[in-house]
Amino acid sequence: MTEPLASDLDDDRWRQTHLGRLMGLALRRFDERVLHLMAHDANVPLALSNLAARDQVGAAHVHITRHLQRGGSRLTELADAAGMSKQAMGDLVNQCEAWGLVRREPDPHDARARRIVFTASGLLWLDAFQHAVTQTEAEFRSLVGDEVATVVALGLEAYGAQ
Repeated sequence: MTEPLASDLDDDRWRQTHLGRLMGLALRRFDERVLHLMAHDANVPLALSNLAARDQVGAAHVHITRHLQRGGSRLTELADAAGMSKQAMGDLVNQCEAWGLVRREPDPHDARARRIVFTASGLLWLDAFQHAVTQTEAEFRSLVGDEVATVVALGLEAYGAQ
């Protein structure tokens, strides 16, 4: 087997600059900014704000905020929407339930099933999430310009729909 050429070693930059990596970095930055804004939102219950400020609430917890329907969702629906296993989502729900964001209640359509629903504090959290997302999107638009932001949004929407 031959040794790789120095030029081949130098051409490894693609691993840091390919589209998937850039989207991942952008998503992490976006979620971190959203959580930072939520941690400092006066309408978020103090206990939740403190958890977010101490980085106890992470991007995984945002899955519940992003995907739980206002009228409630079954665990399997929530896991499917977030692209997670039922067990992993169950662990997140347990944590969010302990924090007072969500509760479990009987499913009105199936006596064997339970639905996860937002609590009053969870609804305040959801409102703060909406405000933080709106502000973070506005910051992105301000940084890259309206035209680029629109093209990025349309491109990601089209790519995600495939």
